[in-house]
Amino acid sequence: MELYNTLALLIVLAAVFGYVNHRFLRLPGTIGLMVLALVSSLLAIGLGKLGVDWVLTAGELVRGIDFHTVLMQVMLSFLLFAGSLHVDLRTLGKEGVAVGAMATAGTLLSTALVGTAFYYLLPLFGLPTDFIYCLLFGALISPTDPIAVLGILKQARIDPRLEIRIVGESLFNDGIAVVVFVSLLQIAQFGNGQATPAIIGELFLREAVGGLALGAALGYAGFWALRSIDHYQVEVLITLALVMGGTALAARLHTSGPLAMVVAGLIVGDQGRELGMSDETREYLDKFWELLDEILNAVLFVLIGLEMLVLDISRTTLLVGLVAIGVVLLARWASVGLPLALLQRYYPFDRRTLRVLTWGGLRGGISVALALSLPASMPRDLLVGVTYVVVVFSIIGQGLTIGPLVKRLGLSTGEAPADAGH
Repeated sequence: MELYNTLALLIVLAAVFGYVNHRFLRLPGTIGLMVLALVSSLLAIGLGKLGVDWVLTAGELVRGIDFHTVLMQVMLSFLLFAGSLHVDLRTLGKEGVAVGAMATAGTLLSTALVGTAFYYLLPLFGLPTDFIYCLLFGALISPTDPIAVLGILKQARIDPRLEIRIVGESLFNDGIAVVVFVSLLQIAQFGNGQATPAIIGELFLREAVGGLALGAALGYAGFWALRSIDHYQVEVLITLALVMGGTALAARLHTSGPLAMVVAGLIVGDQGRELGMSDETREYLDKFWELLDEILNAVLFVLIGLEMLVLDISRTTLLVGLVAIGVVLLARWASVGLPLALLQRYYPFDRRTLRVLTWGGLRGGISVALALSLPASMPRDLLVGVTYVVVVFSIIGQGLTIGPLVKRLGLSTGEAPADAGH
């Protein structure tokens, strides 16, 4: 019953906040939900200090939610599959080298830059921290969150070629970041002897390459099944089974479930939609995954906002977080600009493109989930608090301004749709 109460709380709040946002605030959906959840959390904290019983009960419900498990092992696969269904695979293929460079080399460079900067900055706040923990922060804060990026770019009306670079990188770089994070976590917990280059290489092959291979197998198996029948109820059920069964299989094989779902979604969205579905099936499939995507997005961003109820962010942590915002943005600028500069001959870009790629690299739930997975034996409270400050700024500050920035730089293809607030 406790699980039911928790789910009920999240769904009811998502519905209420969604209504208030659409009726009054008219902010982009994900941003409006999180803003309302944050404001509600701050009000609840104030009421909680006054001893209001129901606020304390709500806090206990939120505290009982394993954010890392809920996002990384349940919601993320659904959201990534839904997001990748509508990515143009041919366009992504043309930008494949640039996307791959940003997702791999860019993530590694960002991890190193943020970690090194933090190692020298934290003592200035009286918080000297081991270098390995600073690198852990660099790894968890470097991946751009595909959930946040996809939600915001729906309204930005950005140039398609630039959009595919941002979306493609966001869909793939979380797999690389998780491998880097797990490797660094292993070094931090067990020492260098337990995390040799051979072990890390094996981990990368199993997680990243294995995830890509599993996703391709699942995608083509799903495509074959969809092409062999014409019954939209069963075909929608097949895609649902593909995500749930594929995620469970990835966990069993110790490969990257998120990467597998991205590849499976790309194949089903391209081959399956074009060659394996009738118009009726395509319509129902699109509506089903669009609705599921909206519901899960709403719950996720409400949950991010409600985390404020259980986080203890001190004044020092807030100041470090504000500094971290600048560090992360500078690292993003360098980690995107350097790989693209090396590929300039084949994938030309200009300063306007670099600005949008930098500012459009939103951090979101993945960073929070990785931070919350840190053991208590590490400087967990500090890293979680700083991560939360960066993520809130990224989603609200960058999310609200990426659209106007795209228009000001002349990279918009037109006005946002009338229902952009959804």
